[in-house]
Amino acid sequence: MIAPDSSAREVGFGPHPRPWPDDNRLDPQLLEEGDRRNVIDRYRYWSVDAIVADLDTRRHGFHVAIENWQHDLNIGTIVRTANAFLAAEVHIVGKKKWNRRGAMVTDRYQHVRHHPEPQDLAAFAVEHQLTLVGIDNLPGSTPLDDRPLPRECVLVFGQEGPGLSEVMKSYLDQCRSIPQFGSTRSINAGVAAGIAMHGWIRTYAAG
Repeated sequence: MIAPDSSAREVGFGPHPRPWPDDNRLDPQLLEEGDRRNVIDRYRYWSVDAIVADLDTRRHGFHVAIENWQHDLNIGTIVRTANAFLAAEVHIVGKKKWNRRGAMVTDRYQHVRHHPEPQDLAAFAVEHQLTLVGIDNLPGSTPLDDRPLPRECVLVFGQEGPGLSEVMKSYLDQCRSIPQFGSTRSINAGVAAGIAMHGWIRTYAAG
């Protein structure tokens, strides 16, 4: 058995040398103690509020929604991915409580909104002129790569296992599927969310 390497590089930076920069975005406690958070170097020593404010100037035009009737464990992963791709918001439809472990603290930087029922999400989409796009391998759905996703949209994902509820399906403007070639009928909801978000990024944000 190989012993753990005690000299492994630590994440982030240690205490900032004095004199400290004159920048009100910086957090005095992080400057004093060091910043070991899982953030890009651009945001080292920034306060959470300052990071969120900066992200808000650059967020993309897509939202992500997931139904949560049975405490879906994929929600944390989806929130983390939405943060990585700079989604406008994540919407939890159904039960308000969700397991944040998979989010790896990224929910501090990602706007997360709760809707008790599918009709509440639909009303939000109408108010903000967003196209509701279900991501599910349903009969009649259009493959994700057949045409671009709408620029201003909500990508809607169902509960792991049963998929989108019948009520949610009734509010969709369109449904897109992810082509599969193996023996299983579906893929993990967190994986599907990452593929769909990246599809939007490839069209509108990839440099």
